[in-house]
Amino acid sequence: MSIRLHSEGGAGEVTGSKHVLTVDGARCLIDCGAFQGKREVAEEKNRALVPDPESLSSVVLTHAHFDHCGMLPLLSKRGYRGNIYATPATRDLAGVVMMDSASIQARDAEYLSKQAAKKGERFTWKPLYDEDDVVKTMGQFVTVSYERPLPIGDGMRIELFDAGHILGSAICRMLARDRSGREVAIGFTGDLGRKGKPIIRDPSPIPPVDYLVLEATYGDRLHESAEDALERLAEVVNETVRRGGKIIIPAFAIERTQELVYYFHILSDEGRIPPIPIWVDSPMAINATSIFQIHPECYDEETHQAFVRHHENPFGFNALRFSSSVQDSKRLNDMKEPMVIISADGMCEAGRIQHHLMRYISDERNTILIVGFMAENTLGRRIRDREPEVRIHGDFFRVKAEIAEINAFSAHADYEESWDWMCSLDLERLKKVFLVHGEPQSLTALKTYLLGKGVKEVEIVRYGERYDL
Repeated sequence: MSIRLHSEGGAGEVTGSKHVLTVDGARCLIDCGAFQGKREVAEEKNRALVPDPESLSSVVLTHAHFDHCGMLPLLSKRGYRGNIYATPATRDLAGVVMMDSASIQARDAEYLSKQAAKKGERFTWKPLYDEDDVVKTMGQFVTVSYERPLPIGDGMRIELFDAGHILGSAICRMLARDRSGREVAIGFTGDLGRKGKPIIRDPSPIPPVDYLVLEATYGDRLHESAEDALERLAEVVNETVRRGGKIIIPAFAIERTQELVYYFHILSDEGRIPPIPIWVDSPMAINATSIFQIHPECYDEETHQAFVRHHENPFGFNALRFSSSVQDSKRLNDMKEPMVIISADGMCEAGRIQHHLMRYISDERNTILIVGFMAENTLGRRIRDREPEVRIHGDFFRVKAEIAEINAFSAHADYEESWDWMCSLDLERLKKVFLVHGEPQSLTALKTYLLGKGVKEVEIVRYGERYDL
């Protein structure tokens, strides 16, 4: 008779979240994300997945970012036939993310096969999954609204609360009961959001828990304020326009792109930036934006007023352009005038953003604007760290463009915001906090900070360790 926690991904690093709760032998997987980083390491970790997927009893998906949902089709492909529990918005967005990943993998396989043929080499790499695998996986989703308790198997009951991170994101409160009748409450934050973000609601408080699995992405940093971010965004645009350059923004297609569009809408309406075209060059972002419009249950009051009551579109204004086709994307590179190009992937590891970087990163008139977390060993991290030269699609490019960064757009809580949310918990009942989803320095800093606040026990989760609850 036991209740035990361990991680198969997202321990001591930011991407690839996979946490397993075992209750008397029944295993529930919380998130099944893709690892992003060095290509060889990512390939190895993603193909490793989790042991014996067909014996999992259930899966809970906290939100639809690739590093939390990206390996679900491989899980199903390898034999998992159970339910995948998620909010309605998360289900819809995850479908877009996973289908986009399958498409990218298919294109990569075609490209690499042609390159190998030219060199007379044998090509053996296969995609992790294809679009048919995604379709089958979507059939396993069971949607769960916020604050609707649901049994998900022997000894397990979940209740989802708004995490305030992206549309549909959830904090999962799990009640686990072993055969002796002992009951333990565990909270999984997934990715914890921030108060005051546009479009979506603030993170919700949750009922008391005995244990908390808390993300630590920004465990060693504080964010700028929203108004500071708006001012800095206007400054970056105006300075780049004066140089006659373009502003290239790698952004996650879900939440970050919509938030940037929202802020550009404000700056444009207030005349704080010149009337230049603002392009969203990401089919996934365009699809995700349409999904935002059909999930009013996730809006904050301001967005609800605009969308539902006044029938206004916060994602539509005169300067905004959408590029859906490859031809449209290529035409952007022929345009000479200043413009903003928002494109995925957010960490620059795939997608159209790489082609824009190849075109613009070596021109000192341009600006590459970093607006989100860049994991170790990603192209985005190398650009953020201002390495003098980066490799893209096998070629090297000198980094001459201005590199700017605005942290306030992050959808992750910083350490003070995490503590502010934790203060809504019953801290006397809370026995232990487990830290995941952070790089070593962030994990260590957040552990020290929480212990200094009087939290009884804080553990940094490590691979291979099993934690009895």
